[in-house]
Amino acid sequence: MLDVGDAQLHTMEIGDGPAVAVMLHGGPGASHDYLRPGLDAVAEPGRRRLFYYDQRGSGRSALAPGDAAVGWSTHVADLDAVREHLGGAPLTLVGYSWGALLAMLYAIEHPDRVARLALISPAPAAARERAEARERLTQMGQRPSVQALRERLDLKDRQHRFALAVAGYFAHPERAVELTPFVVKQSAEEAVWKSLGDYDLRPKLRALKVRAFVAHGDVDPIPLATARATAEALGAELVTLGDCGHVPYVEAPSALLPPLRRFLG
Repeated sequence: MLDVGDAQLHTMEIGDGPAVAVMLHGGPGASHDYLRPGLDAVAEPGRRRLFYYDQRGSGRSALAPGDAAVGWSTHVADLDAVREHLGGAPLTLVGYSWGALLAMLYAIEHPDRVARLALISPAPAAARERAEARERLTQMGQRPSVQALRERLDLKDRQHRFALAVAGYFAHPERAVELTPFVVKQSAEEAVWKSLGDYDLRPKLRALKVRAFVAHGDVDPIPLATARATAEALGAELVTLGDCGHVPYVEAPSALLPPLRRFLG
């Protein structure tokens, strides 16, 4: 557990080496568990280790006493406490989904404290784009392939029930059974989106001078166009992952991991 002043964050380190990448999970309100074991492959023995943590109010990281819920600025402050814990050097951030949005928010608030910014399946960088992503997710959850999966799975099995709940995120729904199950704490999720309001990060992203990388599946419910716009704002390399949904470390690791490792250096 890492003490960040008024709260404690559950943390885990994977691998060894002088370099460290901070891994930011999605949700908001999920936990780091479902990034593993897939993204553990970002570590490189003797060169780079990974620092995972459950964001405040999520997973095994409790809210501070008296906190009903926390918004994006508290998550940014917690991430800065992680930076101080790791020695105070500029961070290499690997953000997934909402975690990518958190990485962008941190870079905007502390541009001198970010060395590299790797965004995997990033959440939309503007609030106006979220409605289309929600509609696409609904449609993908209603595909015949998802219904066929429902008929094959044993709904008494927790892993199978979870797979059906997230099948809409996958280009190939049967791959959903490979994702580590997790729970989203709804209050934590709602607090973050409420705190962001009618946000649009791209004007401020254009002003950043940070090395950035974006990877996005072409069948992701979050439209590829939103990731392309984010990459353009950052002047970042965009890796488009073919025949891949929202979870490329499950569906397309061989396409995702080599360019990601090259970017991280």
